[in-house]
Amino acid sequence: MDKLTQYEKIIQQLLQEYAVIASQDPEIETQLIFDTEHHHYQLVNVGWKNQRRVYGCFLHIDIKDGKVWLQHNGTENEVGEDLANLGIPKQDIVVGFHSPFKRQFTDYAVG
Repeated sequence: MDKLTQYEKIIQQLLQEYAVIASQDPEIETQLIFDTEHHHYQLVNVGWKNQRRVYGCFLHIDIKDGKVWLQHNGTENEVGEDLANLGIPKQDIVVGFHSPFKRQFTDYAVG
C-alpha cells in the first residue's frame, strides 16, 4: 500500500472514531466529509440546540505534498498524537493551525 493510501485510511478511521464520540446529542448531527479526490477530511456539526443553530467544522485534516496537515482541531484531544499512534510519522504531520515560525519548536513537520 502506498503512503497516500495508507494516510487516507488512517485519517478516515480516526475521524470515524471521533464521529461516534461526537454524535451523542440527538439534536446535533455529526457529518463526516471525505473528499478523497482532493484529500480533504472534516468533521462538521449540524443541527439545532436550545433554539439556536449549531454549525461548524471541529476537525479538518488535509493531505498535501505527502504530508498530513492538521488544519483545525476543535477537540480537546491531541489529534497529532493520535495520527502518530496510528502509524503516520511525526515528520509527515504538519500542525497547520500553528504559525510557520512556531512549528519549528514542535516534534512535527514544519511544512
